[in-house]
Amino acid sequence: MSKRLLIKKDKIQHPIRAWAIWLLSAVFMFYKYAIEVSPSVMTTTLMKTFAISGAELGNLAACYFYAYLLLQIPAGLLLDRFGPRKTTTLAIILCALGCLIFAAADSLMLAGIGRFLTGAGAAFAAVNCLKLIANWFPFRHFAFMAGLMMTMAMLGAVGGQAPLAAFIQKMEWRHALESIGMAGFILALLFWLIVRDRSPSHSREKQLTSSKISLLESVKKVLKNPQSWWLSVYSGFAFAPVMVFGGLWGVSFITQAFTLSHNMAAQMVSLIFIGFAIGAPLLGWFSDWIGRRRIVMLWGTIFALFAITGVVYAPGISAYSLAFLLFIFGFSISSFLLCFTMIREISLPILAATAIGFMNAFDAFLGAFSDPLTGKFLDLTWTGELLDGARVFSLSAYQSAFLTLPIYLIISLFTLMKIKETHCKPSYPNSLP
Repeated sequence: MSKRLLIKKDKIQHPIRAWAIWLLSAVFMFYKYAIEVSPSVMTTTLMKTFAISGAELGNLAACYFYAYLLLQIPAGLLLDRFGPRKTTTLAIILCALGCLIFAAADSLMLAGIGRFLTGAGAAFAAVNCLKLIANWFPFRHFAFMAGLMMTMAMLGAVGGQAPLAAFIQKMEWRHALESIGMAGFILALLFWLIVRDRSPSHSREKQLTSSKISLLESVKKVLKNPQSWWLSVYSGFAFAPVMVFGGLWGVSFITQAFTLSHNMAAQMVSLIFIGFAIGAPLLGWFSDWIGRRRIVMLWGTIFALFAITGVVYAPGISAYSLAFLLFIFGFSISSFLLCFTMIREISLPILAATAIGFMNAFDAFLGAFSDPLTGKFLDLTWTGELLDGARVFSLSAYQSAFLTLPIYLIISLFTLMKIKETHCKPSYPNSLP
């Protein structure tokens, strides 16, 4: 068979394999986010089961982010060095194993270990998906495909809200998490059978492996770029409010502030992730269309700031207004995802996963820090009220604790001033050092 025919065959087969690989990677993102936000619909249950305070619950939830934080840069290095197929298959197995341990835990320590292992496996999800997008899709499609990835991720977050709450009502929470853990092993098997590290038609530059550059040198090159730091700081502060409110404390706040049922509150919080799921690909496409990143991120962050402020500090609003503001918050803040595209645009392809992992580390750090911090603030203003053995916090306590949310978004806006526009074009060197 001639070389020309082989290239033609690769081009015919490329879209099918590429979309199958993207789909499995996106399903891992779905899985990761469903587990990540699951404590938000079990706050009362977990406090009662393990007899813990708000700060202790925050620390339990944050065990996920501690592992996620520690493994972000190693995850990028491992994916760059050994490829997504081997590395991510093991990561999915670890994630599922952690979920099973958490479900079987009879002590707070064992639950923390399970949550930690889940976070360790989940640390590879986003970096893996973005790495495979870079390896299988044209450069110009990166922002849109990354947006689609986050659509699947946020649908997972939606699944970890109202649907999981309903699932837990029908069967005990431990059995629900056991089912989720078993699903992870099935996903790992499919990932191993179907995924390949890169497209056969990949350009020579993209086919370079990180064996051409040492692990230490990979990290050095990412750390030496000031834009990597500014983008990462922006990413961490912009996304933290989503995880603090949507990932843990939002359901209990809405139940208290708007006197809604637990299931209705979970449905309301789901609107954040639905808005994010819709906004991520649309804003990615819009950014590509106008050829600019910063302006989209700027206005998205501003709208998100006003939306979350309205939710927390205007509890007298109607349920329809609440739903609208939560949706706008999720839709608008999805613009932050463009910073992942920007760090891809300023980094060599062989450093893509390392650079993205570095950025993701800031997201994990703010998540790991903010969940227990919010719980601590709530404990400080707790009046001693208990319901079925779980602490009940007042509206004023939530409003005080949630002051961090607008502050985070304001910090992210100031950080944006230091970020240079890429105009949707790669700006990395044409050759390796």
